[in-house]
Amino acid sequence: MSIANVLALIGGVALFLFGMQLMGDGLKRVAGNKLELVLWKLSGTPLKGVLLGTVVTAVVQSSSATSAMVVGFVNSAMMTVAQSIPIVMGANIGTSVTGWLLCLSMLGGSNGWLSLLSTDTISAVVAFIGIIWLMFSKKEAKKHLGGIMLGFAVLMYGMAAMSDAVSPLKESETFRNLLTMFDNPVLGILVGILITALLQSNSASVGILQALSVTGAVSYAAAFPMIMGMGIGASIPVLLSAVGASRDGKRTSLIYLLINVFGTLICTVLFYGANMLMHFSFMQENTPISMIGIACVNTLYRIAAIIVLLPFIKYLERITDLLLKDKKENAPEKAAETIQLIQLEERFLENPVLALTQSKEAMWDMADITEENLFRSFDLIANYDAAEAEKVIAAEDAVDHYEDKLGTYLVKVTGQALNHAETLECSLYLHTVADFERISDHSVNIQEAALEISEKNVRFSDSAADELRVLENALRRIVSITFKAFREGDLKLAAQVEPLEELIDSLCQSAKLNHVARLQTKICTLQQGFVFNDLISNFERVADHCSNIAVALVELHEDAFDTHEYLSNIKNRQNEEFQRMYDEYSQEFVFMS
Repeated sequence: MSIANVLALIGGVALFLFGMQLMGDGLKRVAGNKLELVLWKLSGTPLKGVLLGTVVTAVVQSSSATSAMVVGFVNSAMMTVAQSIPIVMGANIGTSVTGWLLCLSMLGGSNGWLSLLSTDTISAVVAFIGIIWLMFSKKEAKKHLGGIMLGFAVLMYGMAAMSDAVSPLKESETFRNLLTMFDNPVLGILVGILITALLQSNSASVGILQALSVTGAVSYAAAFPMIMGMGIGASIPVLLSAVGASRDGKRTSLIYLLINVFGTLICTVLFYGANMLMHFSFMQENTPISMIGIACVNTLYRIAAIIVLLPFIKYLERITDLLLKDKKENAPEKAAETIQLIQLEERFLENPVLALTQSKEAMWDMADITEENLFRSFDLIANYDAAEAEKVIAAEDAVDHYEDKLGTYLVKVTGQALNHAETLECSLYLHTVADFERISDHSVNIQEAALEISEKNVRFSDSAADELRVLENALRRIVSITFKAFREGDLKLAAQVEPLEELIDSLCQSAKLNHVARLQTKICTLQQGFVFNDLISNFERVADHCSNIAVALVELHEDAFDTHEYLSNIKNRQNEEFQRMYDEYSQEFVFMS
């Protein structure tokens, strides 16, 4: 084999890898960049997980990419380790699809009409149509299809280049003797591991083996252990993807390695044990294996390994638990020690759908903590408890942590290529994350006022206590409505916020004036007045932030929406629906005197 052939082989491998990536990227775009989202949402049972992992890997043309994606899910707490195992198993099956695709390169005809069925002809036609659609079509869908077709053509040309480069080896006795050495299962497995570790792609390794099979020197006895080793070697990029991940993320990457190692051990023992008893003819006679034979062995081996391992998912999880034991991690915030926070996975930034989905999960979690924290602080006003007060402070630290991380993460998301809907969603989160944090700040302020009431044994007059009770109930209602509208994206519910916010503002003003009158008549003391005004001011500000969240929700879901006009109509009572709701709230939340 000359230097020219070696260079041709290297060039063929490069084209093959590029074509595979190009085709996989095109398929992902055609799928609307939502394959990962489907993988996360629908992987409910082990069987579903295996099937989805198989399908997604067949589309993206890389088991390593699918597994690395799953590592990201687990690292961000969007998926558990147990849920990830079936998907990783499915990824091992899905990666064998490329081998069958490469068998198309065997198509051909020497003359006449049969020549139109040759791989060269088909690849040329597909490449021509692909480049036309990619360069001249104005529709995004056709552009993506053009990319898929170009990727397929490049893949086929790369495969043909590899086959042509190694064809002189048909006559090489040295090459045949070298491949005979791989009949030794241990040596074959090690070579398979080495090749895949270098190429960082199991599909590419199998493709090279298929290209070598055209020489007729590759036997079943040599191919089978190499295929098993290639599965283990494909674990390297997955393990690398977990660098810097959480403990569970690292455990998930380890699952990929364990599945392939155990699959190799089990199949080696069972297959070679059966061969010793039954003496399979294709193994004893060193029968040459074809491209289709390699694809078939690759698929059957992976399916068999997964069938054997599927019942032992919980044991695989336990093994990773033993290999990577729990460690105490220093959380960046005090609250992280007591509250489990959703991690924002940097690996998802290249996929806006996933990045925004986990941002939404984090926003919802932040909203839940904020709402619970505010209501806990309300309870402290009448019945102060030091342990509950500590929970308020800890939760505020968690919300601060979320604001910092979400703000930074969402800015990074805006730097990606977003469509209109994704831009609106990202803007909504950027607009509202500070309001949630400020509401949580007011929870701490209310807790501090409650502490002062407890320490100084402050007792409010009946009228002052009634006003605080009415305002507290109104605050609970507006917060519940606002947060539910945000979680559900319910614009009708969001429209109910502003009338209640206007009423709360009016009640707060009335409460302040009433308290001045009580001070003048000495019904209340100056000491009571300070803490009363602190509570009223915090109540009023919480309602204002609820209004900000609701307005942002309505504005960013209505393209033609004008915030200033909307608020102006509300304040000028020009909106009949607003007036109706305002009157209903006025009857529900009213002071005794």
